[in-house]
Amino acid sequence: MREVVLDTETTGLDVLAGHRVVEIGCVELINHVPTGGSWQTYLNPQRENEREAFNVHGLSDGFLSNQPFFRDKAEDFMAFLGNSTIVIHNAEFDLKFLNNELRKEALDPISGERVIDSLILARSIYPGQANSLDALMKRLGVDSSARTHHGALLDAELLAQVYLELRGGRQADLALAPTFEGSDLQADGSRAPRQEREARPHDATEEEIASHEAFLDQLEDAIWRRSSH
Repeated sequence: MREVVLDTETTGLDVLAGHRVVEIGCVELINHVPTGGSWQTYLNPQRENEREAFNVHGLSDGFLSNQPFFRDKAEDFMAFLGNSTIVIHNAEFDLKFLNNELRKEALDPISGERVIDSLILARSIYPGQANSLDALMKRLGVDSSARTHHGALLDAELLAQVYLELRGGRQADLALAPTFEGSDLQADGSRAPRQEREARPHDATEEEIASHEAFLDQLEDAIWRRSSH
């Protein structure tokens, strides 16, 4: 099974305001083991960074103006992804930006059905706790000391370590984490409507009560009957 752990850096937070991708980083896993294979590119966004974005990734407008356009890297990027499952932290954000770039080049968007959102996975394991990538690295003992700025490839490498720990570390097959083989993300990065199901009944039926009483009749001084008086 091949998976690609992916991260992006952007000029800002709002794709609808015209912000673009400035870096893509990918790391390859085979059967939950890093292969050492990776793919990375910087991109010319054809616009300026917001100050807050520059403070995060440190990629200046001058540096980015000398990088290739997305259309020059799109084919190579999609070839590296192939038909693999893609692992992204807070996938809604990255998918919106990536699919915006793909649509600008009249290319098919990345389907949310092939994406595992590690943020959703982490929330299912650590409900009610901080589950940002930074919080998870600290909780799971992933060393991030080499990171002075956010970089797509470096963050993808760190996310790969976090994801494997969420899956049960090196002995992934022995993990007690819940199975998570996809997300409810749609191609535009939005969440699909969840199917509502009726609550399961929890009260015992008369038949179940009678069966339980018959079982207790076979016991001497059953503790269940002592506790009920």
